[in-house]
Amino acid sequence: MLNNREGFKSGFISIIGRPNVGKSTFLNRVVGQKIAIMSDKPQTTRNKVQGVVTTDESQMIFIDTPGIHKPKHKLGDFMMKVAKNTLKEVDLVLFMANADESLGKGDEFIMEMLGDSGTPVVLVLNKIDLIHPDELIGVIESYRNRMEFAEIVPISALQGNNVDRLMNVIKDYLPEGPQYYPADQVTDHPERFIISELIREKVLHLTREEIPHSVAVVIERIAKREDQETVDVSATIIVERDSQKGIVIGKRGALLKEVGTRARQDIEMLLGSKVYLELWVKVQKDWRNRANQLREYGFREDEY
Repeated sequence: MLNNREGFKSGFISIIGRPNVGKSTFLNRVVGQKIAIMSDKPQTTRNKVQGVVTTDESQMIFIDTPGIHKPKHKLGDFMMKVAKNTLKEVDLVLFMANADESLGKGDEFIMEMLGDSGTPVVLVLNKIDLIHPDELIGVIESYRNRMEFAEIVPISALQGNNVDRLMNVIKDYLPEGPQYYPADQVTDHPERFIISELIREKVLHLTREEIPHSVAVVIERIAKREDQETVDVSATIIVERDSQKGIVIGKRGALLKEVGTRARQDIEMLLGSKVYLELWVKVQKDWRNRANQLREYGFREDEY
């Protein structure tokens, strides 16, 4: 811990919600750079991603959890365990839901889970840019009738509407405490993890529905060239079937090349250096149901 100034507030905030409600979009906005990958495909986030926001008065450590869903394989079980365990270790929970969608069974399930946590819960209704303001009152009431929230804050994480107000609400609920991280640190994840996520994001964006949840990315090597401002990165994209390998590579390697081009641009912004990125594609059949391969690819239950 760096210091313990009088009046300084700090704490941990979990962002929880159904898949694809904008948790990662919100996290990237408040942190000020991309540390969590974004996709229109649900269940994009697999590990909890910590983002750190430090001001003169406070330090907020955000935990972006996997979207709550019914698990279909061991990877899904792992994702749900991560999401639930974070509730035990935070000072405040942000329950994020889509303002433009009706309250559904998934939201009901999350509220039941949150009701047992004993942690203050702020309802964050995201994507208000997609509905007429007159509709918002009815949406708020539908949630308020199901659960008592500490606060209800409508926002647009994409456009930034009302995000400043939400940040002030969060600060009000944090206890006085130390500054855990340096002021310029925005995440506790190593660069290797973020690079693998940036590559996986590009695969999600460029492939069809059958691919996304079958993909993992393993960073094999990161090395800076001597006397040069270039970083060499080698990574393997893991899929479950031979047909998926063909899709990820694309005709004459075109799709894999596009993945590399887009990922390299983001990695260069992250590292502040030129990057030479080498990508391979490997088939590991049914890896999402194999405990040893889940551990190998970074999904370690003992860390959660």
